[in-house]
Amino acid sequence: MHFNAYGGNGAALAAALVNATDFSPEAVEAMLTEHQMLRTAVTAGQAEELRAWARRLDPVFGEADQDVQIKLVNDLLDVTASKPYVSAHDGREPHLHFFSVDADVVSRAKDTTAGGLAMAMSFAGGRRLGRCDREGCATVYVDTSRNGRRRFCSLACANRVNVAAHRARGTTR
Repeated sequence: MHFNAYGGNGAALAAALVNATDFSPEAVEAMLTEHQMLRTAVTAGQAEELRAWARRLDPVFGEADQDVQIKLVNDLLDVTASKPYVSAHDGREPHLHFFSVDADVVSRAKDTTAGGLAMAMSFAGGRRLGRCDREGCATVYVDTSRNGRRRFCSLACANRVNVAAHRARGTTR
């Protein structure tokens, strides 16, 4: 499934923040750059702000109750400085922006991730904001598969579950 820049990139950045284990300024800057954020330099304090923000993003992923998931996303939107507007900058087609380009990097990351999760909720009902089904794995993901039936964060987790199921069937014979 193709999401726009926010539903795809913003939601993907949200997943990356939730999954991150290293919140050093260098690691955060690399993550923000990878997800096409501009002016990604962060201080140690800003990196810690994004760590706290990641904890706020986490419950959205894999929430089975759509009403709860909607409330979680709306709560995120409530605390951002986001005010959506349409832009056609740099010769691009008109598209929605959720942040001011003049805002600091933490505000832009918060606005982008909250907006991305809101777009993913709006276009896919939140079902594509998943959490790995393998017991013991808490990795989150944005399901961009065609059929929207992804259950695992990676092939490695899917293989572990499938091999364990196969072995369990083989021992009962």
